[in-house]
Amino acid sequence: MFDAFVYILASQRNGTLYIGVTTDLPRRMHEHRTGVYRGFTARYGVKTLVYYEAHDGIEEAIRREKALKKWRRRWKLQLIEDMNPDWLDLYDEIAAP
Repeated sequence: MFDAFVYILASQRNGTLYIGVTTDLPRRMHEHRTGVYRGFTARYGVKTLVYYEAHDGIEEAIRREKALKKWRRRWKLQLIEDMNPDWLDLYDEIAAP
């Protein structure tokens, strides 16, 4: 079982990106989508889950998150397009039944 996730949200295709890490991806996505916290994602309308990856531990996920944040934008866009070429919202894929 995976203990942590790194995820990327987008405002729209090729729009504003947000990279985060969590131990509960469905809960965290619900928080982003409903604007529970008045931060960056609420301010810029960044709510579409376009990429995620699972990790065995939170430390590993945090290392990956920090690495991705240092990547060039075009590399991030390519990472998204490799997994999700149509930039579909992947929320339903991860939402608890």
